[in-house]
Amino acid sequence: MSSLIQLTLVRFKLVLREPEAIFWIFIFPILLAVGLGIAFRNRPADVLPVGATTAQLTQALASDHGLKAAELDEAAGAHALATGDILLLAEQGPNGVTYRYDDTNPDARNARLLADRAIQAAAGRRDAVTARNELVHETGSRYIDFVVPGLLGMNLMGSAMWGLGFAIVEGRQKKLLKRMVASPMPKWQYLAAFLLSRLAMLVIEVVVFLGFARLAFGVPFRGPLWQLAFLCILTSLVFSAIGLLVASRARTMEAVSGLMNLVMLPMWILSGVFFSASRFPNVIQPFVKALPLTAAIDAIRGNMLQGTELHQLLGQVAILAAWFCVPFAVSLRIFRWR
Repeated sequence: MSSLIQLTLVRFKLVLREPEAIFWIFIFPILLAVGLGIAFRNRPADVLPVGATTAQLTQALASDHGLKAAELDEAAGAHALATGDILLLAEQGPNGVTYRYDDTNPDARNARLLADRAIQAAAGRRDAVTARNELVHETGSRYIDFVVPGLLGMNLMGSAMWGLGFAIVEGRQKKLLKRMVASPMPKWQYLAAFLLSRLAMLVIEVVVFLGFARLAFGVPFRGPLWQLAFLCILTSLVFSAIGLLVASRARTMEAVSGLMNLVMLPMWILSGVFFSASRFPNVIQPFVKALPLTAAIDAIRGNMLQGTELHQLLGQVAILAAWFCVPFAVSLRIFRWR
């Protein structure tokens, strides 16, 4: 087994000696988490800019702390709406108040509710039911809590596929695979060395990223850590197998790069890295759920944020297991050494 050990150490050292690999594996996901955590941090509600065509309406709108009102004539208000300076224009007409706004904009819809409440209150309306607010800011419900498992899954996919696919095609292009075949080394050990080196790198990759997320943002870990580790290992093996399949026949770096992007791009978009995959139409939901990155992210989110036990994630685990076994078996049969 000495050749397997030496090949694994070689893969590990080659990764550590590449500054670009260190950046994309360790630093980039942390920078992305920092940027998203700052952009979507918990903060007071935004003050929404609105306009009104009369001084009376402007005064009524200004009485709501969630609105910043400006008095504008109809032409100036239409221009301000078109350029995004205001979200809503309230116009006084003979039959009441008309609200002009874009109903596809969530902030504009909120401005419509706040504006109508302020104007109706100024006209003397009283609430039929007394209501009060009880604000809750629970760790686990923030956007940063949602996005960290997505970034982890995306990083596991990228580092596994790029690291394995590029290295194999580079070896094939430089005739290194041909020389390896001529050596006494068993063929399976060469491929196994990639998987073992990925697992060794995985420990550092996951611990650094999740440790930073915990210390910097207080991201919770509500499920058993050993189950989270199992899901990360399984995810890495799945995308290593897919990367091996993609690189099995590619002859040039350009070819494998195109194939990698073709495989990963749909998952970047559909698998719920930055927003919930449930936003997509129901007709494509079976396809979305069957993607390996979707299953990985759903399982990691369930473990981290909801404390879901592994036996409750058997559906996602089964999808990941299938995506590991089938690509790995196919790649072993069609792998080209020359």
